[in-house]
Amino acid sequence: MSARIVALVGSLRAGSHNRQLAEAAVDLAPEGATVEVYEGLADVPFYNEDIDTEADLPQAAARLRAAVTDADALLLFTPEYNGTMPAVLKNAIDWLSRPYGAGALRGKPVAVIGTAFGQYGGVWAQTEVRKAVGVAGGTVVEGVELAIPGSVTRFAETHPSEDAEVITGLSAVLTGLVTATAAPAEATA
Repeated sequence: MSARIVALVGSLRAGSHNRQLAEAAVDLAPEGATVEVYEGLADVPFYNEDIDTEADLPQAAARLRAAVTDADALLLFTPEYNGTMPAVLKNAIDWLSRPYGAGALRGKPVAVIGTAFGQYGGVWAQTEVRKAVGVAGGTVVEGVELAIPGSVTRFAETHPSEDAEVITGLSAVLTGLVTATAAPAEATA
């Protein structure tokens, strides 16, 4: 089965562990599937309905919407900032939720994972992202989760792609997400 998965990373930092986790996902994509890390979230302006018009739509927002519209699924990577998701990820969700009822997220299978310094691996942020994605029209894939604690020390000397536990967990997430992309087609067959 083939699936094109677009990954959005909620950290803009060059050395982000969530970015490294997304890079590992690219290499671990199941056969027939691809994971593409979306570049350009930093260029998307804060959502403003006044500029979300045919005449004024920012190119960065249009590119984001097009990339997600063309994807079969989304894989969102989030760190935890002050107990919740980073603004850049929330902003992307806001742009993808519009136009209301017909946004690029509508009906799209979505998995939310990530790593954070805390002992719970960013579960609060992941919960908030899942909530926002669901309200925005995405289909959060149940049971496809991965929260990796202690990122600062765990990945100080090791890239996530070299951590056996991460490889196992990330592979399971990718398999679950790819399976979810086939579910709508199987339901109509």
